[in-house]
Amino acid sequence: MASPSGLQSGLSRQLFEIWCSDKKNACVIPGNVVEGTLTKTIINEPKEVTLMNGITASLNMQNCQSVEMYFNYEKRLAEKTPEVGETVSGLLVKKMFTYQIMAPDDLHVFSQLSTENISQRITIAYTCAFGVLEHRLKQILESVESLPNEESEGPPFRVHERLTVKYESEKHISLHWRSDPISGMVSDSVVALVLNISREIPKVVVESEEATKTEEENNKKAEKVIHALLVSLFGDVKFGENGKLVISVDGNVAHLDNKQSGNVESENEGLKERVRVAFQRIQNAVKPISLSVS
Repeated sequence: MASPSGLQSGLSRQLFEIWCSDKKNACVIPGNVVEGTLTKTIINEPKEVTLMNGITASLNMQNCQSVEMYFNYEKRLAEKTPEVGETVSGLLVKKMFTYQIMAPDDLHVFSQLSTENISQRITIAYTCAFGVLEHRLKQILESVESLPNEESEGPPFRVHERLTVKYESEKHISLHWRSDPISGMVSDSVVALVLNISREIPKVVVESEEATKTEEENNKKAEKVIHALLVSLFGDVKFGENGKLVISVDGNVAHLDNKQSGNVESENEGLKERVRVAFQRIQNAVKPISLSVS
């Protein structure tokens, strides 16, 4: 390999003088050649060349043979030519006076830059039932997926495939996510919801007793949780006659029988349906989880 390409000096020149007489060897000249250099001389296919010590040596190498080199790696963004008006997403890299758009995975291949992933974790004070948090998140966000149980009070769950919520102790939960703009917004939303739940839902303090709790006591605790969740959803929720809940929204009133049938009465069909669906979801969330928190 001629380096420098002129073969005027250096180790490549010394090796050339040793090997040039053997026809088994070849000289690869990358790039252009300059007049007056050894590489320009051997391209003209002379039979002899003059060495640095002044001695003439025969040149038996076959010259002027082109060499083609193939590279399997292709830029990811170059695999498909974008159509007119199509959005291309990538990193804009400037080198000297040229600009290139490349995929993040190609950055370390076609430049001297590299990328790193930053994992973030935050621990938040939370004393309510862990299942209530998952239920509230499912009401607000589209994608909330439960993960395999890790021997904790409640199984962890993933939000929008970006953020993981884990139960740490009776007083704390933790959020885990990989740092990027979208995951940051998701984490901010979850943190705000956790803080609101801790402020809105009353704490149900359960004292340790040897005797089994009666069904009536459990129903009272369930009613408190249901009432608190309805307040967080609709705002104005009061206890009416016969234990029914009176829900007022923008001048419209709905009566919910939360103790027996669960029927909803309201002249406004939209409010009636919203209350019915919300009550059904709350019941499904409250029944399978433990209402005891400390």
